[in-house]
Amino acid sequence: MTAAAGARRRTQRRARPDETLEAPSGIVAIVGRPNVGKSTLFNRLTGTQRAIVDEMAGLTRDRLYGVVEWRGRAFTVIDTAGLDPRPDPAAPPDIAALVTGTQAQARAAIVEADVIALVLDVRAGVTALDEDIATIVRSGGKPVLLVGNKAESDRDPHFAHELYGLGLGEPMLVSALQGRDTGDLLDAMVAALPPPRDPRPDGAAAELRIAIIGRPNTGKSSLLNALVGQERTLVSPVAGTTRDVVDTVLDFEGRTVRLVDTAGIRRRGLVDNDVERYSLLRSLRALERADVAVLVMDASQGVVAQDRHVAGYAADAGTGLVVVANKWDLVPQESRARPSFLKEIGAGFHFVPGAPVLTLSATEGRNVDKVLATAARVGDARGVHAGTGALNTVIRDAVDEHPPRTHKGRKLRILYATQARGAVPTFVLFVNDPALLHFAYSRYLENRIREAFGFDGVRLRIVTRRRDDAGD
Repeated sequence: MTAAAGARRRTQRRARPDETLEAPSGIVAIVGRPNVGKSTLFNRLTGTQRAIVDEMAGLTRDRLYGVVEWRGRAFTVIDTAGLDPRPDPAAPPDIAALVTGTQAQARAAIVEADVIALVLDVRAGVTALDEDIATIVRSGGKPVLLVGNKAESDRDPHFAHELYGLGLGEPMLVSALQGRDTGDLLDAMVAALPPPRDPRPDGAAAELRIAIIGRPNTGKSSLLNALVGQERTLVSPVAGTTRDVVDTVLDFEGRTVRLVDTAGIRRRGLVDNDVERYSLLRSLRALERADVAVLVMDASQGVVAQDRHVAGYAADAGTGLVVVANKWDLVPQESRARPSFLKEIGAGFHFVPGAPVLTLSATEGRNVDKVLATAARVGDARGVHAGTGALNTVIRDAVDEHPPRTHKGRKLRILYATQARGAVPTFVLFVNDPALLHFAYSRYLENRIREAFGFDGVRLRIVTRRRDDAGD
């Protein structure tokens, strides 16, 4: 078996039924100058080419986010734009502004990350730009992994010896294109990350943790103020964080509710001046500690691409999801009267089926009282554990009603199903061949499980394990 095949097999490691599958904790930022293979490495590690896209110029080319699960640890990887600390004085103003924005976002990723993976082209050697970036990275005080990419073959000429001169320790030589030694790199990332954060303070095991997320200018701060204005509040710092993260704790119908990182929502100056630089990273941090994400969108604009991407972070983090269609008072009356309008909003978040959609006006206080009650319902659903017998009955009935298609004369056979332990509802299917489980059929089974056990607004994970005695 080749090194590339070995790396692919290791990154596709399936969870055992007795493993605990938790939400992502920790961030690794992949940085470096342009064209050293950062995006190829990102795609290799995450197994996806999903990009974050929204209406702001340049955001399709700045950062990608993905969740990696490796050796029992889940963490977030960020692919940043190519760093170039030396601006081009001859660049047109619009290009200069775009470059400035992407550079600022890449630097923000370095600030927020727990570990930095500095990528260089081992075939080109160390350039002056590499040295400048190494200086920036070194000054951050974060653990740094020095990655020499494009090491496709030991026989190819390269300049690995030059990497030692950067003073960042021993370089790791990989081929992102082939997958060579990327498993060793993942081992190093996991070793360098801090221990998973304890998402709950001492004595707060029964509290509900809610992250208010969404793109800028949708009314997150207005919703927060409306919620706080209704309830008795206590603001307390959260220990162990590197930023000014402050939670707001509410007493809701005798239940403790913790609104996560309300300082990040209230920092309007940052939102106004650095619209995208901090908001997404802070959302990632908040989601690490949340049970439920309340996604605030502007109902007057409908569902836009960035709304879906932010919701995707919540889905990847394994939190429950409640969609708040804010600014309902600005929606034209003819749209509000159309029965399909709310269904169209819900369809925009189809990857989290059954996510409740609430219409409200945070500034007017209309329907705000429903937010916490709905979030509590979704949070409780996230904690449901399906009994093994009942789960297998649901799976058996689903297969009987809609059998899987054959592929090249072979048919998927599901012998047994169980729910794994962990914060994220995860179901393990024992099958004859995991490759025979098509994505569409997996989604079908997910929806049947959701309907049977009430997982509305909760992203479910289905993993497979081969049973050699399953037959074909």
